[in-house]
Formats: sequence, C-alpha cells, structure tokens
Amino acid sequence: MSPRDKARAQVLAQAVARYQAKAGMLPGLTSPAHLDVMVAQFIDSLRRVEFANHIRDAKHDPARMDPASELFDPLRAAVLRNRRGENDEAWWLVFLGTHFGKHAVDGWRLTRDIYGRLGQGGRWDWGAVSSSPSTFHTWLAANEAILRGADGVRRRFSNHRKYESLKAASKKGTSAIIASYVAWVSPPRTHAELVRELHKTVGQNPQEVFAALYHSMDAVQRFGRLGKFDFLAMLGKLGIAPIDPGSTFLKDATGPLAGARLLFGGAGGAKLSAVDLERRLAEFGQATGLGPQVLEDALCNWQKSPAVYELFKG
Repeated sequence: MSPRDKARAQVLAQAVARYQAKAGMLPGLTSPAHLDVMVAQFIDSLRRVEFANHIRDAKHDPARMDPASELFDPLRAAVLRNRRGENDEAWWLVFLGTHFGKHAVDGWRLTRDIYGRLGQGGRWDWGAVSSSPSTFHTWLAANEAILRGADGVRRRFSNHRKYESLKAASKKGTSAIIASYVAWVSPPRTHAELVRELHKTVGQNPQEVFAALYHSMDAVQRFGRLGKFDFLAMLGKLGIAPIDPGSTFLKDATGPLAGARLLFGGAGGAKLSAVDLERRLAEFGQATGLGPQVLEDALCNWQKSPAVYELFKG
C-alpha cells in the first residue's frame, strides 16, 4: 500500500471508529483484522473509481478506437468518441464493454472482435446495429464458432459475465440482449434524448436520473442489478452521461447485500432487510465520506474474505 493509501486508510479507520462511537459497535467488525480488511477493500474500490476518472480526463491514442489494433479499449474509445460529440457511440461502447467485460487473460478481445466484425470489414457500431439488429443476429450466428475459439483465439466473457452466451439462437444470448438494448433506446431516439425525456419526469438531479435509468433498464435482457449498476455508473464516471448513483440498490444484490448484512448484523445479519440496510449504509457513507459505488463494490469483496485481505479484480 502506498504512503498515500496508508494515510487514507488511517483516516477511514478513524471515521469508522467515530461512526461506531455514535451509532454503536458494528457486529461485523468483531476483530481488528475485519476492520483492516474492510478498509483495505475501501481503498481498492476508491482506486477503481479514481482510475475511471483518470480515463475520463487523460489523453488517449486514437488507436484505442480501432478494433483492428491491439490497443483497442472500449472505455477509452468511449471517452474519445464522446469528446468528438459522438455520444451515442460512447454509450454503445460502454454497453459492449459492460456486457462482455474485460477478461483477466483475454482482456477486451471479445468486445474488440465483435465490434470489429472479426476484421471482415466495417464495424458493429451503434449506427449499424441500431439500424438492423436482425443483420447483427445473422452475422453472429454465422461467426459463432469462430468467436467461441474455433480459430484458436481465446475470447471469453469477464468473471462478472461468465454465465452469458454467444449463442445467436438463444433467447438469452448476446443477440437477444443487444436487440433488447436497441429497443430500450428506441432509435431514432438518441441516448441523450432518452436522458432529456427523463429530465422532464424526474428533474435533472443526477441521482434521480440514475435511478430512473436503472429501473427502466429492466427492459434490457440479462442486465440484472450488477449489470445495470456497473453500466450506468461507468457512464457517469467517464463523463458520458450526467448521472450518479444515490444508493447501492441492495434490493436485488447478492454480494453487496451479503456484505452489508455481515457488517451491520454479524453472523445473524441475514434477517436484516435490504431497505433497512440501505438506510444504514447511507448513514455510514455520510460518516465515512464513501459513496455508493465504493460501498457496494468494497462490501461485496469484503464479505468474500472478511478476515484475510484478497485483491479482487472483477
């Protein structure tokens, strides 16, 4: 841990101590090791948010947008497209990056090869896919074997998306998911117009708009609580959409919910409701200065190994 992170860890530990002095001892912090590991996970999560903010502000090689290049990166490409005023393409690249994820070994290869049509000419950019999801479906079906490794190249979903499928014929596969995403945006409506329409309904508060988008994304297949949260949160962190999560959305969560129950209820925390835990987390976040993105990510990882620190990369 760097000197800067050690200093932040000390500040966080002191904030947790002040919170406990006011609200009572937290059942999940039964030993100094539990506190140390939780704080270390907070630091990791803070660094992940800060890294996304760095991507938003940094200079990037234009090759980041080119699926023919080894440098291709959908998140950096999204930032560059957004800077060029290509907001729809920026949303689309973040969606693809979220759906396929970055594999620990393969990196962005699956996103890269689908976006770049396996180098066959053209791209499955927003304009191409949104104008004809059925054409994308046909292409995916024809190239499914290659994408699954028939050419000897490994292209895998990330750990968070490991149960997803490339099967074009599946009603729960990538083709169906993309078609449902296109239907959710509903071209020729743009992503920006989607947000502006919500402004008329819920106002322009970034947290209220995030929540409205989150709930409306129930229409997107296979994007459950984690997929929706990660996708929308990344759009906000990269400056592509004026949104920010105002809560951890624990109701449909698994790991974050388990972490919150462990923190506030200890071994018997399973009886605590998501609504009650959401309230307690909001108070805890105010006391420690930690936002929902950091809390949901860190508690999810902490509950996996509360007494022994492990670095989780998603």
